[in-house]
Amino acid sequence: MKSKLHNRLLACAFSLSASAISTQVHSGAFVHLFEWQWDDIASECENHLAPAGYSAVQVSPPQHSIDGSQWWTRYQPLSYQIQGRSGDRNAFASMVSRCQAVGVDIYVDAVINHMAALDRNFPLVPFGSQDFHECTDDINYGDAWSIQNCDLVGLNDLKTESDYVRGKIADYMNDLIGLGVAGFRIDAAKHMPAADVQNIVSRLNGNPYIFQEVIGAGGEPITPQMYTHIGDVTEFNYTNTIGHYFKGRGPLSELQNIGVWGGWLASEEAVVFVANHDNQRQNTANTITHKDGTNVNQLAHIFTLAWPYGYPKVMSSYDWSDHDQGPPGSGASACNNGWLCEHRQREIANMVGFRNWTDGEPVQNQWTNAANGNQMAFGRGNEGFVVINGDRNQGLQQTLYTGLPEGEYCDVIHADFIEGQCHGASIAVDANGMATFSLNATSASALYTGAMIDGEPGGECVYNSMYLRGTFNTWSSQPMSCNEGLWETTVTFSADGRFKFDAFADWSTNWGDANADGMAGAGEADMLVAAGAYTISFNDASLSYTVLPEDVSGGDVSVNFTCDNGYTYPGQSVYVVGDHPSLGSWSPADAVKLEPNAYPSWSGAITLPEQTSIAWKCLKRDESNPAAGVEWQGGANNAVQTAAGANASASF
Repeated sequence: MKSKLHNRLLACAFSLSASAISTQVHSGAFVHLFEWQWDDIASECENHLAPAGYSAVQVSPPQHSIDGSQWWTRYQPLSYQIQGRSGDRNAFASMVSRCQAVGVDIYVDAVINHMAALDRNFPLVPFGSQDFHECTDDINYGDAWSIQNCDLVGLNDLKTESDYVRGKIADYMNDLIGLGVAGFRIDAAKHMPAADVQNIVSRLNGNPYIFQEVIGAGGEPITPQMYTHIGDVTEFNYTNTIGHYFKGRGPLSELQNIGVWGGWLASEEAVVFVANHDNQRQNTANTITHKDGTNVNQLAHIFTLAWPYGYPKVMSSYDWSDHDQGPPGSGASACNNGWLCEHRQREIANMVGFRNWTDGEPVQNQWTNAANGNQMAFGRGNEGFVVINGDRNQGLQQTLYTGLPEGEYCDVIHADFIEGQCHGASIAVDANGMATFSLNATSASALYTGAMIDGEPGGECVYNSMYLRGTFNTWSSQPMSCNEGLWETTVTFSADGRFKFDAFADWSTNWGDANADGMAGAGEADMLVAAGAYTISFNDASLSYTVLPEDVSGGDVSVNFTCDNGYTYPGQSVYVVGDHPSLGSWSPADAVKLEPNAYPSWSGAITLPEQTSIAWKCLKRDESNPAAGVEWQGGANNAVQTAAGANASASF
């Protein structure tokens, strides 16, 4: 789904009646793939997260931890080695690289407040008794010293004021940054003084994204606001409030002022979520989960992804019957045997596209049903409009002013909008901006200008992704680029070989050609080709394809590349990276540097082979350390057909 890049959000102030909602600094939404294995996450980035527009994945703690089937064993580290039930170090590094290549960042859940509940001796770090606080009493949450110096439920509390301990923690996090990790959730940050956290973060390479788990509770001496100068903070007021209203304990109409209530974090400081891995198990009665049924979890996420407060995280978990239950034994990517894959559900995944498109737009054109406070609607500028019927017994039939331009819109709650085509229900907006909504109980509709059936299409390819697999790459997945309705890529066969087209790089939807007639068929035999270099094109609407020999003796041409909105810090620059050796073959270390000729716009001419289809992206990284400060341009890969004087541009 196409993403709209609004760069005016930092200057935008949201107005809501007489109140003002804080500026939404973070674009997009990320997902927590709780207890997923590294290779499954890599495939998910390529096949589902990048096409849906997710910005990042929060992964479970990767460090060596105690044995046990329970989920919480991951939060009892024994060392800072990268090993555990999600996979080894090589699998972790491969996951990070594959996700980066499609524009999805990796955030690591960093357990740095404590080690496992053992005997204060961890020789693999090494940590000894001198590296831990001595207090083993139960924590008194009315006393700041106790909160930050005593063992949390028996977990050995690290002496984070120690320079040695700080160094070991920073070494671990920098090791992950060196593997390409883009950010960290700092677990139990509340149990460390803010000065300790700040010191550790100051030692990190580059500029990783930081958000900190600080659970605010009335009357406690440690508050979330104490940590906002370091990075973002989890806003538990949000999850508690969403639970209250979407469980039917108050009318949804009261959510019209969410985010501006006293004591809440400012939007630009907050990470928000319907549920996280802790409270969905420990406080299920007050937290929205899949167990609420009747689409309630979906409605709560629709609201969260549509409303411009904080940086939203989607929780994707597995079913459980008791608090301690660990993950299913099978891999998560099949989304069965207990894996829930909430992030793939149409209502949630399509709202990520809605959020990306409406980013920076104010809340306006609000409506609530005076006779039923659980029926509400609001717009995001003139770009999007959402209607939510939270009533569990009563339908909704209403004509509302949307503020949207006239046209036919794909209702992305009930349909998929794939490159200009709506696969499901649509809703018409008339010349006056009015539309009629007809919803069942616990249902919703969402429209946005990026999903206009008769508006500007996002492209002419039917699928959001396409890969070429064959003997030339030992049947791994080479991304193809969509160019005017054709998927294209250039490959070289060193010997006579075979290939197929694969929509999602998982063999679930693939095409071959048993008849060798230039028409691909689902699940047909491999296509045959002689040794040589070829440009291979595939029309995924007509299923026709062409294989054209490349003129390997052709000359080189200069292509002008521009990357807009490339804001950087000192020592960081903008580069071009792509699927051709001249552009580093997707390696940040070998990317080609641009110049800030009209900062924050970066540009430069790069010599490439003539008449070659190349996939590429803009990339930020440190000049001196290619593994630090890495930030990929979001969304799908860009494509350029090289020719003398050709121009290729994109934006962060």
